[in-house]
Order: sequence, then structure tokens, then C-alpha cells
Amino acid sequence: MSKHINKVTTAGLIVALGIIYGDIGTSPLYVFDEIVKGKIITDELIIGSLSCIIWTLTLQTTIKYVILTLKADNKGEGGIFSLYALVRRQKKWLVLPAMIGGAALLADGMITPPISVTSAIEGLRQIDLIPAFKNIKEDTIVIIVLSILAVLFFVQQFGTASIGKLFGPIMFIWFAMLAVLGIVHLSDDLYIFKAFNPYYAIELLTKYPKGFWILGSVFLCTTGAEALYSDLGHCGRANIRISWIFVKTCLLLNYLGQGAYLLSHFHGQKFDTDKLKVLFSLMPEWFTLAGIIVATTAAIIASQALLSGSFTLISEALRLNLWPKMKINYPTEARGQLYIGGINLLLFAGCCGIVLYFRDSTSMAAAYGLAITMCMISTSILFANFLISRRVFSGWIYLYLFVYLTIEISFLIANLEKFPHGGFVTLIVGGGLFAVMYVWYRSRKVKNRYIEFVRLEHYIPMIQELSNDRTVTKYSTHLVYMTSANNPKEIEHKIIYSILNKKPKRADIYWFVHVDTVDDPYTCEYVVDHIIPNDIIRVEFRLGFRVQQKINLMFRKVVEDLVKNREVNITSRYESLERNNVTGDFQFIVMEKYLSNDNDLPFFEKIIMKLHFWLKEISLSEERGFGLDPSFVTVEKFPLIVSPLPQIPLRRLFHDPADEV
Repeated sequence: MSKHINKVTTAGLIVALGIIYGDIGTSPLYVFDEIVKGKIITDELIIGSLSCIIWTLTLQTTIKYVILTLKADNKGEGGIFSLYALVRRQKKWLVLPAMIGGAALLADGMITPPISVTSAIEGLRQIDLIPAFKNIKEDTIVIIVLSILAVLFFVQQFGTASIGKLFGPIMFIWFAMLAVLGIVHLSDDLYIFKAFNPYYAIELLTKYPKGFWILGSVFLCTTGAEALYSDLGHCGRANIRISWIFVKTCLLLNYLGQGAYLLSHFHGQKFDTDKLKVLFSLMPEWFTLAGIIVATTAAIIASQALLSGSFTLISEALRLNLWPKMKINYPTEARGQLYIGGINLLLFAGCCGIVLYFRDSTSMAAAYGLAITMCMISTSILFANFLISRRVFSGWIYLYLFVYLTIEISFLIANLEKFPHGGFVTLIVGGGLFAVMYVWYRSRKVKNRYIEFVRLEHYIPMIQELSNDRTVTKYSTHLVYMTSANNPKEIEHKIIYSILNKKPKRADIYWFVHVDTVDDPYTCEYVVDHIIPNDIIRVEFRLGFRVQQKINLMFRKVVEDLVKNREVNITSRYESLERNNVTGDFQFIVMEKYLSNDNDLPFFEKIIMKLHFWLKEISLSEERGFGLDPSFVTVEKFPLIVSPLPQIPLRRLFHDPADEV
């Protein structure tokens, strides 16, 4: 991590407020509404729930994420895939929690914008001064929410570098507003401070009727905790930790104020969550409209931060070969600012579907949280393996796992009650996203089992002979093959077949280019191996999983460096062009596989491979995935035979001359 990003500055703290805390910061819009829905307001319910919220934010957000998980920075970068990159060489099965966590975060990205924006807009019903707002219909709210989401998703393609500077100050105003609203109502019932005693949380969970299931609603207060870690690279560990003190203080003051207000005004009654919102009930009438505007803006910023996080998540999955290739755009020069049109469209469709299906924030809250618990459990497993790699005392690791798996599995069980009420939606979405990752990962493993590598040294004389054989029409001055061989002394048999057998390709210089995705996020290095000087050259790029693979530009830079160092002569070998010092042409060959009909795979692997090639058809092509210029690329298709050919019981019949008589 560069020192400047890990240094505590006022600007860094403001940026952290704008980028990181949108999700967790907008939780007061709906947490208490979900807790008290359909219940009689009692001391046991409110103080017990508040105690659960206080200790959830302390144990889950503060200790697990802010203090512990932020230590697992991958050269300054955070997030579940950065954490996986740190531990993936320890155990192969760790890819499963990484994929589950990544899919859960994406599924969360489809429900956070709708629930945050809808909760804010529903506050319009509490403006008594404007009768039209008081009687606003559900359909009108749905249209407003869909319009806001449409604008939000549309502007993603232009980047947020300019308006992003406003996010921090606006979120500061939001948190300050939460704190003031809470402080004003603390005096409504000072007994609310008993909630800091965890005894009342335990009492609620064990003695209150169906008290354990309230955990599913309490969990909503910490759903944005994963964003703290995911955005480590944007803000730095120190800025996140310092700003969290301010954020947590504001959140706790507001939750305490909400609790005191409910006890003071609705003790022994039901709070009608269909017509009222606890947070907006704290506001004086003259301030409600301004409060709703600030809340809506904060909800939009929360959604923006989650979208940016989703783009980053998918870009990391792409580099780690856990997601089909997609086109990535960089709308601004800001570090980490990227846009993936396919994911933007997917999330937009998902968000609109959530709004149209649930229609109100209370119903959305019933579905919210189930998927993200899976992500938190995955992070716990990966972080425990990170601690193992750092040789931490095993007793501490077991204690960490015991405490956090107990907490998170309890949240998961409590959230399962939401399954029939809409939780199935996020699980289906998350399951579908996980299936895409699993198919892409597993199919690669299946293919790699059957890729045949040969020793390059055995074919060097034949390649040199072909290069000098003037009876064969020259294919290109420079012929460049993309190879997956990690060992520089090996090459895929299909490449040798392409050069020598399929249609002999004579060239003056053969280049073999290999891309190795390394665990360090921003590594950008290359190694050149002159197998036969000025004849056969291998270039290996070592790129971090956050580096865009612009192989076309990178290869050109490598060639320029080699020419400058007089390691290679790229002048055309055609006599007329060579006399005039004209640079030779470069042609890239990309080998594209298709599933052969001759395969006899096991049923499960057959399904995996069919799904893989279907995903491949709708995703970015190989050459575009590597950032190659299509005008200099030849795509060669070859059959992927991933099982031995069956023996065909065919026998020859000989013609009997006697038959002609």
C-alpha cells in the first residue's frame, strides 16, 4: 500500500465517508421498522433489540472487520477476492467460499439500492403539510424509485469522478443529521441506556416470544460491513478506522433515539410500519421534507458505492478466471474507477425486478440479509486461513472461528425465516451467480486435464526449417501465439499442430506470449526468453489481478524495449521492404476451442462443459478479452476432446469375385 493512501488526512476521512458507509449508514431507515413490525412495543423488545444492535455493530463490524479483517490487505487492496488471492495456494477448496462470498455480494447489490431508495421515498407519506404526499399511492412510489434507479444506472458509464467529490460532504451531513435526531430524543426515555448491557440482548433472544428470529431483523444494521473491507484500496486502513468511530457514534445515537421515541410514544401499542417510518417520526414536521431529501441522496450514494464495488468485484473475478470475459471500460483516470456494461445491465434488471416484485421497503426487508450472511461466513473461513499463513497461534484462530461462526450461523438460521417471505429471491439470484462462477472455474479444470503440452525443444529444428523454407508462402513476418503453458520449456501441442500441420505457417520470428495472473493486485512485469535469438522468443507477462490485460499495448511496449536494446530485429525480411527499413507485420493467432461431438464425458462434466461454451458464446471473445486489435488477429477453432475416443467396432468386408458370376 502506498504510504499516502494509508495516511490519516481530512480529505481521506471525508472520502471514506462517501465511499464506504453508504450501505451501513442508511440502515437506520429500515432496521427498527423491521424489528417492531406487527409487535407490541415493550421495554423488553426495544431495549433487547437495541442491545443486539449495539453488540452486533461492536462484535461484527468493529472487531471482525475494522480491527481484524482490515489487517489482511493485499498490497493495499481488500475484498473477498483479494483475500482469496492471499490464501488460494494453501488449499484448493478455498475457491468455494470465495465464489459463494462473491456471488452473495453481487446479489446484495441487487437489493440494497431498492430498499434504501424506497425507504427514503416512503417517508413522503409523513409530510402532513402537503396532502398530496400524505395520500401518495404505492404505484407512484414505485415509479419514483424506478426513475431514480434508471438515472443512477444510466450515469455509471460516464464515471463518478466529478460528483464523487460531493459524496463525502453529503454523507457527513447525513450522519450528523442521524446523530442530532437521536440526541434530541434520548431524553424521551433515559432507561434506553440499559441497552449497553448485553444481558438484555441475551434475555430478548432466550425469553421473548420468538425472540431468536428477531436476529434476522437486527442483522440489517451490519449488512454494509463487507464494504469496509472491499473499499480498503480506495481509502486506506487508517482512514477507515478513524472515520468508523464517527460513523458508529452517529448510528448508535440514532438507534438509541429511535428506541427512546418508541418507548415514550408507543409503549403498549403497535407501530404502524405501513404508514409510518420510525426514523422520519423523529423529525419535526418543518424538517421532514428536507430530511427525506437528505435521506434519498444518502440512499443514492449508498447505491452508487455498491455498484462501484460490484464492478471491482467482477473485474477481480475476471482476472482470477472465476467469471466469463466481459468488456471493461475506464471512464475516468481515477484509480479503481471502472465500468462493466454487462454487469450494470444485470444489476439494473435485478433492482427493477426487486422493486416491482416487493413494491414496498417492508417487504424488501423481509428478503434482505439472507445472502450477505453467506458472504460473512465465507470471509471468516478465508480470514482464518490468512491467520494460518501468518503463523498466528492456533488457539486464537480456533477462538476466532468459534466466536464468529457461532454469531454468523445464528444470523443465518434467523434469516432463514425470511426464505418464504422473499429471501428465496436473493438466494436464487446468488445461486445463479455462484453457478456462473462455478461452471467457469470447473470447466477450466476439466479442460486443463486434457490439454497436451509438449517439449518445445523437440520442435525447434522443424520450426527453424519451416522459417527458412522459401517454397512455403510466408504467413507473416512476426507470428504471435497466446500460450497457457506456465513452463517456458513447454508449449501446447495444438500450437505446434497449427504451425506445422494444419496449414504450415512460415514466419521470420515466432513469438509465444503467456499471461500469468499473480496475487499482488497491481504487479505489471514481463520476462523475455530468447529461445532462439531473432527466431523464437517467449514473452511472459506477470500481471496483478487488478491490472487490465491490454496485451496489444503491452506487447508493443515489450517489442519497442527489445528493439531499443538491440535484442531483436523487427525489420521486414521482404527484400524490397528491408532495403527501405520497413517494420515487418505482426499477426496474432488465438486458438478458440469448441466441444467435439466425439466426447464421451460423465453426465455432470458434460453439463458443465455445455454451460461453459454457452457462456463463452454470450461473453467477450478471446481476442477482445486480451485487448488485442481484431484486425491483426486470426482466430483458429479446434475441437476440445476431453475424453478418449471410443473404440468403434468397425470391420472390413472383402469383395468376393464369385458374387459377380
